[in-house]
Amino acid sequence: MSSSQEKSLCEPAEPVVLPRSEHPISRKQIDEHTLKVLYRLRSHGHKAYLVGGGVRDLLLGRTPKDFDVGTDATPNQVKKLFRNCFLVGRRFRLAHVRFGQDGLVEVATFRRQPREDELPENPEDHFFFAENVFGTPREDAFRRDFTINALFYDIADFSIIDYVGGLADLAARRIRTIGSPQVRFTEDPVRMLRAIEFAARLGFTLDEETREGIYSRAPLIAEAAPARIREEIMELFRHRVAGEVLRQAQGLGLLEHLLAGFEGDAETFDLLDKVDALTASGRPIEESFALAALYLSRFWRACPQGDGVPITEVVRIANLVLSPHCNYFHIAHGVRHLARELLVGCYRLSRGRGKRGEQRFVRHPLTPQALELFTLWVEMTGTGSELAASWQRALLRPSSTEISAEAEPIRRKPRRRRKPRKPRVKSEAPA
Repeated sequence: MSSSQEKSLCEPAEPVVLPRSEHPISRKQIDEHTLKVLYRLRSHGHKAYLVGGGVRDLLLGRTPKDFDVGTDATPNQVKKLFRNCFLVGRRFRLAHVRFGQDGLVEVATFRRQPREDELPENPEDHFFFAENVFGTPREDAFRRDFTINALFYDIADFSIIDYVGGLADLAARRIRTIGSPQVRFTEDPVRMLRAIEFAARLGFTLDEETREGIYSRAPLIAEAAPARIREEIMELFRHRVAGEVLRQAQGLGLLEHLLAGFEGDAETFDLLDKVDALTASGRPIEESFALAALYLSRFWRACPQGDGVPITEVVRIANLVLSPHCNYFHIAHGVRHLARELLVGCYRLSRGRGKRGEQRFVRHPLTPQALELFTLWVEMTGTGSELAASWQRALLRPSSTEISAEAEPIRRKPRRRRKPRKPRVKSEAPA
């Protein structure tokens, strides 16, 4: 941590407090289960704040994905207040208060950055210890990543509390780290990707110092856990900003370290924009579809031209294109297989109609998804719309065999009843 950041954490600071009359957040917008948790904590003498992205989204007039609660009660104290509470997390202890099958409210105790003299002697225990040092709301705010995510809503008087300048950054539509970007990105390199994601999702701009911090710390993203990066990439698709974020990541020098071996080109980014638009229309995104979209442009360049290419060779090329990504991120063989079949399906669609095995291909359960991806590619390139429409008609129209089967149902001959055998008559034994 830099000396300036240490100084900012130690100096007293008066927060900006917006009373209820000066902000638009109403309790009617907050989930009823979250309100129950807030009120019970407060009634037992604890501070109880709505924290994080929920406050940010409500101030922006957006619907929050979920609500998180911050409190000065320890996890064990929270557990004593709620019979339906379960403590989770070995390194970062949290309380989950469950309501029925689907309702869940996450409650976190305010934390602070530990002092050097408080750290355990064993360096391997530093992270576990640092993540569970409890503190004040102000200290907790300075531990967060971006200013717009460090706003608190106090259930005691319905006010907004801002220790870090988040309200000013919301008004300026700006993404800014709390403290030095170099320090915060070194602590957690995934924050660089999240900064670009927040900017894309909210329509904000990156603060200049934050942008320079991403430039200087971009190689560190390669040290992040592959499982985290894989989940963050899928979050981009779920939030319909994959094309914009990966395009910006390339411009900031982050993409080559984020997805090693991935060749970001204009066609890929434009195709991802089409996928994002499809997801925005209500189509749920699957990882196999996202993976095929990421590598379709590279797959086209690797495929040999001509009609005489055997499908086995196309399958081999699809495997080669997908393998580096799938191996690094430990993607299951089932997902890899689906992504490969989508790429091969796009190739078969591009060859045109009337090829051998067409009827079997049309009836394949993955063909509609392959056609969906192929159609997005056609829309992006502006060529092949008639071919895509022809395949669409083929999928909607049953085959001639199926039509004849519907017109003339098979009539089976009635089974002949077998005559019962006559019982054998035992011969009498000779006298």
